[in-house]
Amino acid sequence: MNKNLSGSKMMYVSPARHQPSASRGTTSPGARRDSWQQKAAGVLVAALPTIAFLVVNAMASLTAGLIAAAVAAVAAFAWRLIRKEKLRQAVIGLAMVTACATVAALTGEARGFFLVPALIPFLVLGICLISIAIKRPLTGVILNKVSGGPSDWRFVTPLRRVYTVSTWICIAVNVVNAVLQVIYYRGDEPVVLGLVHIATGPVFAAIVAGTIAFARKATPTGTTRAAR
Repeated sequence: MNKNLSGSKMMYVSPARHQPSASRGTTSPGARRDSWQQKAAGVLVAALPTIAFLVVNAMASLTAGLIAAAVAAVAAFAWRLIRKEKLRQAVIGLAMVTACATVAALTGEARGFFLVPALIPFLVLGICLISIAIKRPLTGVILNKVSGGPSDWRFVTPLRRVYTVSTWICIAVNVVNAVLQVIYYRGDEPVVLGLVHIATGPVFAAIVAGTIAFARKATPTGTTRAAR
């Protein structure tokens, strides 16, 4: 500390203390780009067994297509483990391909590979409708913790409205998906079935991302948010 001409003490203040601190919740453009790249890679990896099956089945035979799907599924499983993703997601992905391949092998038809995915929209529809009826919209049950919403989100009107709307969107998407699955399964169009199956990944990823974004905006100020 130095004294000025009047004899009062002059304190040295570091310039750093006057610099505005970066907001803690801000995400850099690079981080956002990396996040989208990771999501895109995840969607591609999830679609890889279906793509491998369709291509090899068209070029060779059903058996070869099933082998290609199995190899791709194992590769996708290993990729998820290397990236340290949740083991549950990796196991579900592998189990789904195993079930699809088993049905196709038993039926001896390429469209059999998509029988299990064709049934899923009907199951999800039922769950979504029940969740709306009991006023616990499915997207809220699944995504509220990720969104950082309060545990009593069902009593927060703006937040409950977000989850209700997104659950209705899921219902609409699954209705369209179910109709397409029935039409093209009956028409024995495995390529179209595969494309519909692949398209559901990005569509539901967009619904999840949109739900989380709107839910965070609807979360009351001051609510402690879960780790993102």
